[in-house]
Amino acid sequence: MFSMLFPAFESGVIYAIMALGVYLSFRILDFPDLTVDGSFVTGAGVASIMLVNGQSPVLATIAGMGAGFIAGCITGVLHTKGKINPLLSGILMMIALYSINLRIMNDRPNIPLLGQETLFSMFRSFWEGLGIDEALNSVFAGIGLDPTTWSIMALMILVTFTIKFFTDWFLRTEIGLALRATGDNKQMIRSFSADTNKLTVLGLGVSNAFVALSGALIAQYNSFADIGMGIGMIIIGLASVIIGEALFGIKTIMRTTLAVIGGAIIYRIVIGLALELGFKAGDLKLITAMLVVIALVLPKILEGQKERARKKRKRSEFEKTYALGPEKEGDNVASTKSNSQSL
Repeated sequence: MFSMLFPAFESGVIYAIMALGVYLSFRILDFPDLTVDGSFVTGAGVASIMLVNGQSPVLATIAGMGAGFIAGCITGVLHTKGKINPLLSGILMMIALYSINLRIMNDRPNIPLLGQETLFSMFRSFWEGLGIDEALNSVFAGIGLDPTTWSIMALMILVTFTIKFFTDWFLRTEIGLALRATGDNKQMIRSFSADTNKLTVLGLGVSNAFVALSGALIAQYNSFADIGMGIGMIIIGLASVIIGEALFGIKTIMRTTLAVIGGAIIYRIVIGLALELGFKAGDLKLITAMLVVIALVLPKILEGQKERARKKRKRSEFEKTYALGPEKEGDNVASTKSNSQSL
């Protein structure tokens, strides 16, 4: 069981970056951006082809992130300048990216990275010299948790929380506040002379940059990039966002971004458990849909129960007050009569 949880946690931390990108477009901008399914592969394809050509893993990962930023900006331009429906502009860009990604990958549907130096192998060389793996394995070996290396976990926690803290800071800046206002009420922010078109383009660019970064890291983690690896990414991202918000709350930006990361990790753990219990790979989409439905419906059911309990409590208090009212009034009349008789 624990041997299954560790890789699920590892991949969940990587997918959390993609979920943060979906959070920016879906929650902050209120923009249903389907570009995610294409830009995820764009990041993976750009990073992989650069690694095969002998480029630095750091440079390849940054380039993949930049390609995703460009893809998101184009989606924003299609919507703002072309006046295309938000959903349709994302679909158009997603379709276009399929052909673009094939071109990036030299018309190859799959690029293996076995034997190539990646960001993880480069960091692992540094990590092994620290001797931390032996210390951690001696502590966790008793519960059956004995991974080959903790370097991937350490690196991805560092990268993901760097992105999280950057998102928290960015959304508190003047541009970030204007971005949040654009998603809430475009007419209001326009009255303050803000250019909502540029803000939308910027927001979608940053969102897809995060998605492409996640794709580049997943390609290096799995040691291959595939043209179909982005199918359903928007659903996985939405599932992570919704599960995280339902479980951890959304009172502040810092708490919400942390909830999104937690939701991505929980999603991957649930998928891992499903595979461990014998479900087929083809069942994962159904499981994802069920998770999203539960995360959407369950909070409303619980809120409805709380509301009914609140109304019932108020009704009982009212009935008690109404029941005691006449008695008190009778007692007051009786005391008045006794006082008058005594006089």
